[in-house]
Amino acid sequence: MNTHQKIGLFFGSFNPVHIGHMIIANIMAENTDLNKVWFVVSPQNPFKLSKGLLHEFDRYDMVKAATADHYKLEVSDVEFNLTKPSYTIHTLAYLREKFPDKEFKVILGEDNLENFSKWKNHEEILEQFGLYVYQRPHATNSELKRHPNVKVVDAPLLDISATYIRNCIRNNKSIRYLVPEPVEQLIRLKHYYQ
Repeated sequence: MNTHQKIGLFFGSFNPVHIGHMIIANIMAENTDLNKVWFVVSPQNPFKLSKGLLHEFDRYDMVKAATADHYKLEVSDVEFNLTKPSYTIHTLAYLREKFPDKEFKVILGEDNLENFSKWKNHEEILEQFGLYVYQRPHATNSELKRHPNVKVVDAPLLDISATYIRNCIRNNKSIRYLVPEPVEQLIRLKHYYQ
């Protein structure tokens, strides 16, 4: 019997973490064979320039606040201490070495599948780890969905963008229900994105 804990890794800048992220993470944690979902906060994404990106510790704190009351959802700062830019394959190799009792899966939006072949060592990620894919609006149908190590998970199509939320904050508009309540409190308290 496989006693390995299955951990889904949800990578993102979470700038800020919002209810779209929370719903995906919860569906992955509750409606699949994953035991837990770890939000892996990226220090800097090699594909995105970090203009307007809140400091990684602040983004980590927001996810920590958002996941505090759910024992299956956790936040990880593993990439803060790895070489930058952080490539998923390096993070996976590091985690597998550090937690030999856990089996890691990568949680990915369907819209990222079409670029997945451009990822560093993408074949290795597929073969040795595997993907849990959630549906996204405007995603093209990828061949990868038929791969034996790709599991497509039915989830509501949410088109909430962190950019939209940041713009609301800058324009003094309400972000209630767009982010978890503790995140909204942190944003107000610390004047993030002002």
